[in-house]
Amino acid sequence: MTAALHLAEALIARNSTTPEDAGCQALIASRLQAIGFVCETIESGPANFRVTNLWAKRSGARPGPTLVLAGHTDVVPTGPLDQWHSDPFTPTHRDGKLYGRGAADMKSSIAAMVVAAEEFVAAQPAHAGAIALLLTSDEEGPALDGTVKVVDLLAQRGEKLDMCVVGEPTSVSALGDMVKNGRRGSLSGKLRVIGVQGHIAYPQLARNPIHQAAPALAELAAMVWDSGNAYFPPTSWQVSNIHGGTGATNVIPGELVIDFNFRFSTESTPEALKARVAAVLDKHGLQYQIDWTLGGEPFLTPVGTLTEALGAAIHDETGVTTELSTTGGTSDGRFIAKHCPQVMEFGPINASIHKIDEHVIAADVERLKNIYRRLLEKVLA
Repeated sequence: MTAALHLAEALIARNSTTPEDAGCQALIASRLQAIGFVCETIESGPANFRVTNLWAKRSGARPGPTLVLAGHTDVVPTGPLDQWHSDPFTPTHRDGKLYGRGAADMKSSIAAMVVAAEEFVAAQPAHAGAIALLLTSDEEGPALDGTVKVVDLLAQRGEKLDMCVVGEPTSVSALGDMVKNGRRGSLSGKLRVIGVQGHIAYPQLARNPIHQAAPALAELAAMVWDSGNAYFPPTSWQVSNIHGGTGATNVIPGELVIDFNFRFSTESTPEALKARVAAVLDKHGLQYQIDWTLGGEPFLTPVGTLTEALGAAIHDETGVTTELSTTGGTSDGRFIAKHCPQVMEFGPINASIHKIDEHVIAADVERLKNIYRRLLEKVLA
């Protein structure tokens, strides 16, 4: 068994369901300290949701960029245990695959990063620039006390971050076939359309918010928000929930509540999207309230030093020519990108993430480690 696979198993064996870290970061810190990293544990959050973060950095002997390897030690809940074919926190091998919660998202990536750093430092003790690892136990949860707190602290200290690779599982069919060089922003709204409740037989004495909202919703659903660009698909607007009515069949409701979400490209801004929604609602004469939640702004790393180095590392190890993509949901890359000009995501195949019997191809863990090591060599050797 390789060192990377062994460490992946050790991490999977720890039940680190958000916000728990279960000692994962302490194990990693002990290994990094042994090769010259300065490690700092940063705890944050309320007593009933305490988050553990690790910032570990090793400065080289020559000038150069700071390359950050980032990830999360927390995992999502297991779901029904009786549906798993093996205990989710007992790493298990079947048919060339390593099973366990977090195997793909993203303890294999973290293990690969740590061992890659160990191998690189052993071969290049006087490397250029700096290597850093940024880990959190609050990525799968509300993400209020994790990576965002660490990068804000680093910014206050004036620490410069030049490049970052987040170990999110980005591969689709084969290791390295897709990496993320950006993500769309996420803007959610809870719209309350206010009407007047009344008897359904006397509509002239009531005001039906469902009837009033329907034309506005149709216009919003048909609207072209932007055309996207070379990196991003067009911005989308989707309704996720609608609730109106008391449950009775003879009562006109007094309120309609609609949850919706924008996944938006760099062609749009939160402020512009909010203004366009308000203009439609005002045009249709609705009485309404909206509570907005900005889940994250879009970020983009254009083709350049990091995209080329990572693509070359993947091709050298696997022979695969990777595809740049900005699809999918949000990640902690959105926080790092505010302080780091080049942020990308790369990790194992993502088909089983958050599912029952989550797994990773066992051989991919070693190859993933080799790709991260090759990246370090290309940027910092």
